Amino acid sequence: MKDTFVTSALFLSVCIIWGTTWMAMEIAVESIPPIIATGLRFLISAPCILLLAKCTGAPLCFPKGQRSFMFAVAVFYFAIPFTLMIVGEQYISSGLASIIFANMPLAVLAISMLSLGLRLVPHQLIGLTVAILCLCLILNNELDIGDNNDYSGILALVAAVAIHAVMYVFTQKYGQGIQVLTYNALPSAIAAILLLVVGSIWEQPQWHLMETHSLQAVVYLGLIASVGGIVAYFRLNQVTSPFTASLCFLIFPVVALCLDAWLNNNHLSAWSQQLLAPLFLGIVVAKLNRFPSIRALVRSK
Repeated sequence: MKDTFVTSALFLSVCIIWGTTWMAMEIAVESIPPIIATGLRFLISAPCILLLAKCTGAPLCFPKGQRSFMFAVAVFYFAIPFTLMIVGEQYISSGLASIIFANMPLAVLAISMLSLGLRLVPHQLIGLTVAILCLCLILNNELDIGDNNDYSGILALVAAVAIHAVMYVFTQKYGQGIQVLTYNALPSAIAAILLLVVGSIWEQPQWHLMETHSLQAVVYLGLIASVGGIVAYFRLNQVTSPFTASLCFLIFPVVALCLDAWLNNNHLSAWSQQLLAPLFLGIVVAKLNRFPSIRALVRSK
């Protein structure tokens, strides 16, 4: 009973944290340039993750022979995709952004097929096709959601998903044995420095014009979204199966959509809402390596 409660609490925490992250990014970028906002986010989260790594005995550096990969993680897992996410939210609603990012498991499958020779069974291919088709229909149908919607926002989010998926596959190939806190600690600190330097030169931020609510959103992103989200999802993977943990990708967009509708009055059309069910079902089916046999189901009864 206790284990079930802990698992449920962790699952709910991850869904809420990931679901509210998109609104926080939207608020942060209202008065803070995107590169600077992302750099500040990691500037806040990195010391906390470094402290957690130190307290738990996790190594701070990647193992010898993988140090160059650590810098690749800093640039291509943290700096670029997280900046693209917040850039995209300048043009599209937080709810729509969350729907795009929920397709991360599909992107990982697609990249694995191309780079690792992963073979999908027929039902996975069907699920992948259905999910992608539903996503395209939703995006085509919702191009006018929000006041500042634009194709550039969708392209930024899709690029962020693609880069994250590539890095995930590369991590499976070149980063085996690296602990979660180690993976996040120094790379996020390096990303913070790079982003703040680039942002100061490129964006020339007006620090005195940054509003309180945007700064509070950045603090939320640094402490709750980055640190809390990492710890909660890591712990969730320890107490349940990876497939069950990945179901968070189906729930957090619902949280983001509800929050966007409540605060910004942005609602998906009825047709897009109907497409969410086959979209999420397609993701689930694509994630299943195999269906249980009839005999196995009978035995389980």
